[in-house]
Amino acid sequence: MAVYRGKYILEGLNKISPEMERDLDLAYDICMSYRDDFPCEMCGRCCHQPNIVIRPEEVDRVSNAAGIDLGTFMTQYVRQTYDGRILFNKTENGPCRFLGKDKKCTIWKDRPQICDDFPYAVSMFMSRVYLALTNPEADVLELISYMDDKWPCTKVIRSSIFKKVEEGRIARSERRS
Repeated sequence: MAVYRGKYILEGLNKISPEMERDLDLAYDICMSYRDDFPCEMCGRCCHQPNIVIRPEEVDRVSNAAGIDLGTFMTQYVRQTYDGRILFNKTENGPCRFLGKDKKCTIWKDRPQICDDFPYAVSMFMSRVYLALTNPEADVLELISYMDDKWPCTKVIRSSIFKKVEEGRIARSERRS
């Protein structure tokens, strides 16, 4: 199993070629450019996602930030999946348990990396940008059609991603020549 940047699992691959890594870096840079251009508005919508992953190295920090002892945190606040991922337990049909009534994260300063990355560098978005970069026939807007325009962050992404991918395609072709 190939892992990009120590956290993105590329299922079905045993290793990442140098060319693929350069293309992934380009996709990553495009995705992360949104963080600077459009910081989180704290609307709380991402806190309703079904699979909020917490990496093993984040467990102690997050449980401390939440003021919950590690044993209770591991048995009542998270669950481990068959493939080894650790996911937050959500409330019944509701948001992450750490979303406050004011729609603000109660562990913001110590939130998991996936929360900090969302929606800019989550695997699904980054993989779609990568596909658009490496396949000139691909329509990036079609590839990211799963993004709901009601979200402030995805509205911005959908309005500007075409131009960013086009610029990335040019940079990629210049790199290859």
